[in-house]
Amino acid sequence: MIIVMKHQATPEEVQHVVNQVEARGYRAHVSHGTERTIIGVVGDDRPLEDHHFELLPGVEKVLRVLQPFKLASRDFHPEDTMVNVRGVTIGGREIVVIAGPCAVESRSQILETAFAVKEAGARILRGGAYKPRTSPYSFQGLGEQGLELLAEAREATGLPIITEVMSPEDVPIVGKYTDIFQIGTRNMQNYALLQAVGRTSIPVFLKRGMMNTVQEWLMSAEYVLSSGNSQVILCERGIRTFETATRNTLDINAIPLLKQWTHLPVFADPSHGTGKWDLVAPVARACLAAGADGLIIEVHPHPEQALSDGSQSLKPERFRELMESLRQLVPALGRTM
Repeated sequence: MIIVMKHQATPEEVQHVVNQVEARGYRAHVSHGTERTIIGVVGDDRPLEDHHFELLPGVEKVLRVLQPFKLASRDFHPEDTMVNVRGVTIGGREIVVIAGPCAVESRSQILETAFAVKEAGARILRGGAYKPRTSPYSFQGLGEQGLELLAEAREATGLPIITEVMSPEDVPIVGKYTDIFQIGTRNMQNYALLQAVGRTSIPVFLKRGMMNTVQEWLMSAEYVLSSGNSQVILCERGIRTFETATRNTLDINAIPLLKQWTHLPVFADPSHGTGKWDLVAPVARACLAAGADGLIIEVHPHPEQALSDGSQSLKPERFRELMESLRQLVPALGRTM
């Protein structure tokens, strides 16, 4: 249920409605827009009477939200959410590109990559310190040493950092270093982890599960939002289909659909979506044309030596070429870089 307050509703009237919601055993999430204040009512599926709230002072109307995701819905929050990360605004008019290696492998590797992607125009540095891998014998990341190297790269370049967190137990240590928590595809439905990052004030970059529907994905976002963290960024990274010519099937359809259904920023990952470095640039341009607010791209100075995902990583010079092509594209989309 969504309770829309009148334009002239007072803070006292808003608080009275919140008190009435909570008195009935539900939670109230207040969204202050430029024109209206909206109160989202979330809880279990017990019936809740509309007429009681319609009669309260300051209430304009009461709406039922048909979608199971409430807080992620545009019904609850009609205006686009913008997430600020150390001065970088995600979800606004500016296209934001996140770039860096799949995994932090060494000090020289992450620093070389960080300076290269910054020079090319990336706004945020990515790099995995903890790596969930299909094989237990594959490189699993440097752990806290990798986090320290990312923090050093941030200090040297000024770029905010994003890195993956894999378990609720790791949230405190990763949160000590990172500017954005990344939730990978394998953890999209790790509800304990979603609630743990939801209890922090650090933005959450939520990748779509490789075999999940858009609705299931948004319900995972709902776990973070309902835990108190409103700074959620969605990332389409491709789903597993019968097609084997590419690593995954990047669902570009999901990008404009999400822009209709939700107020949350939407990113795309053409690196994981294709698995092939020579497909990254054209698919990246297609994602922006479909309405994505940004891209996350794997870049490695020596992909042939990469400990993970070398085949889909761009060399710095190819990343520069991609960024130049995006700068030519974005004005036609009414956006900036």
